[in-house]
Formats: sequence, structure tokens, C-alpha cells
Amino acid sequence: MRFTCADLFAGAGGLAAGFHAAGFACRFFNEFDSQAATTFSMNFPSSVPFVCPIQDLTASHIKDNVGVDIEDLDVVVGGPPCQGFSIYAPKRSVNDTRNHLFRHYIRLVLEGIRPKVVLMENVPGLVSLDGGKTLRDVVTAFEVAGYNVVCKILNAAHYGVPEERWRLFILGTRLDNVELSWPEPLHYSIRRANFTGGREFTFTHAVGAPNPGSLFPSDLWSPTTVGEAISDLPPITSNGGKELCDYDRPPNSLFQKAMRRNSKRLYNHQANGVQEINLNRMKHVPPGGSWRDIPFHLLPAGMKRANRSDHTRRYGRFHPNEPSGTILTRCDPHWGTFIHYDQDRIISVREAARIQSFPDWFRFSGSCTDQYKQVGNAVPPLLAKSIAMRIRRCLEDALHSQ
Repeated sequence: MRFTCADLFAGAGGLAAGFHAAGFACRFFNEFDSQAATTFSMNFPSSVPFVCPIQDLTASHIKDNVGVDIEDLDVVVGGPPCQGFSIYAPKRSVNDTRNHLFRHYIRLVLEGIRPKVVLMENVPGLVSLDGGKTLRDVVTAFEVAGYNVVCKILNAAHYGVPEERWRLFILGTRLDNVELSWPEPLHYSIRRANFTGGREFTFTHAVGAPNPGSLFPSDLWSPTTVGEAISDLPPITSNGGKELCDYDRPPNSLFQKAMRRNSKRLYNHQANGVQEINLNRMKHVPPGGSWRDIPFHLLPAGMKRANRSDHTRRYGRFHPNEPSGTILTRCDPHWGTFIHYDQDRIISVREAARIQSFPDWFRFSGSCTDQYKQVGNAVPPLLAKSIAMRIRRCLEDALHSQ
């Protein structure tokens, strides 16, 4: 059976890609950024676009333009902008206007969309903002709208994504006699959840590498690594690559085979160039290394004054046998680990997309900088698919119980 969904704060379509893989058809989406909306429409052309601020969108306008009965919609997903909630924000404040955009998601539900299931995604920092009051407000608003709600912080690495990326999910349903649950981890992760709510909201049994004699679950697989994600992609030079090119070697991992399914050619395998000084710095960084491996005279002025324990990931080079840290919206070596493990360049857009688990058929539009931003802002599709499959089973159980 084909279920339906819609995507608010859709970005380029990471959540939609995961739900598509789980058998959901996206009926419409809303996104303010026109370039991200172009990418979404290019990959999901049958989804009706609403490219505008969500504040300007009404349920009646959606009903008039989508052409289907949206009151029968199965799921509405969405990730309101997270900058105001993030623990990495320069200054977090409940007065940040971005922190109130989630209310428009709930407003549209109250106005008449009324999906059977709602799924909201955000950063773990939402748990600690204003002592937890903001999260309680979100949950209460959905409960007032008639939804039973559960929350969980999930790590993409637990579901086969070659990236340690923690995200908060809020899941609700208005269906009676449906018990909401989360997909169980398939892989263990290496990095611990060092943030407020890390112990309360995560699958703690799957965090940290197993030690001899420990009670670590033996049925969890090791994390998918960067090498398993991107080693089959053609080599390119710094400031090189092409918008469209051919594969030049077969896949050599199950992950690569999955990413290449339904794709004949390779899109977006191009990288932003870097200055000559950064190329010189990269040459001194080994796989798994960072700015500490760069000769002192080549360091940026500010980092010459830094403690060795500071800026742990700046000018980092990926290690092929480890998962990536969180892919950001700017693959700038000055801000994190973005150097290819055996080529002196930053990773390409396609390599960043692979690490985020976007399939190769998914194509990004805009400038190279636009594309990096779209990749970094997205929910990993493989994580989204795991959640979507669990929601699908809930919907199927509800149908069978009628």
C-alpha cells in the first residue's frame, strides 16, 4: 500500500528521500529557500511546492492547490530551523524568532491538515533550551491538538549512516490504540552523547565501542566508515570534479551498492577550491589528524595562540576506517574535518551527500556552495527511512485493527 506524507521546512528533501524509500508519496512541501526548493522539486516533481515563509501558508491554501484530500494525509514531517536551538549557537535565546517557527507547523495541523502522524526533527539542544521549557511547550502544543507524543534523540550512525549525527525527533499520532516506538539501533556508535538529555533520551546501550568482557550487545554491527561510503568515487583535484560524470570503478561495499542503486551516472562530484596556503597545510595532516599536525609556521595566526586541546576537529582529515563527524553546511577545513582521507582537497558535494546517506540518484542544484549547504542542513535519508518504516508499520497495524 502507498502511504502519503508532506514536508514542512523541507530543505532539499532528506526526510522526504527517506520516506520515499519507505514507500511514502510526498504530496506537497513547504520551503522558504528557493534554491533548496528547486532541488526538492527536481527530485520529487509530483510534490506540489509552496515556496514561501511558513508564516504565510494556510491549510485552506494548501487544500485549494494540492488537489487531493489532505485530511487523509498519513504523515506530516518537518524540521524547523535549528540555529536558535543549537548548543553551538553563539547565543541561545528563547527570544530568537527562529525558535517559534515550530508553532506554525502546529498551526497548520490545527487549521485542518490533521495527518494521522506528525514527525518533527531538531537538534538535541532543544532539550536543554530554557531548562527544557521549550521542548515541553512543543509537546504540549501537539497534545492539545489531539496527538499522543513521544520524543527520542537518535544517532544516524546507529542506522548505517557513516556519520555521527545526533538529532531530536518528536513523534505523535491521533490514532487510537497505536503504540508509537522507535527503530532499534543496528550499529553501535563510537562517540558518546555529551549533551543534556544524552542519557535520558538516547539508546545508551548502543553508544561506545565494545570492550573485551563488556556487556555490549553482540548483535550490533560496527559503524559504517567513510571509506565504505566514498572509496568507489573517482579521484578529483582540488577545485576539480564535474556536475555530471561516470563511475570509473565498481562498488566495494554494501553501502556503496545501496547508494548506487537506480543511478547510471554520478551527479555533483565537485568540490570548492581552497587557497594555496590551505593546500600546503593539508599535506601535513595524516588520516585522522588535525591542525596539530601542521607545522607551526603554517598555522593561521589565531591558531598559533590556541591550546593543543582546543579546536579538536579543525583542519581534520577523515580516517577511512572511521565514521565521519557531523557534516556541516560549509565544508571549510578551518571549521572542521573535511579533508579527503587520501587526496589533498576537501570532500566533494557528492562525497558529503554519500556521508549523509543521500542516494546517488538524488541531484542537488545551485552553486557548489548552495549544494554543500543543502547537504549539511538535511536529515540523513537512511535515518529518515528507519523512522518511516517504523511509522509505516504503525499505520498498517491501525488499518488491520479496523
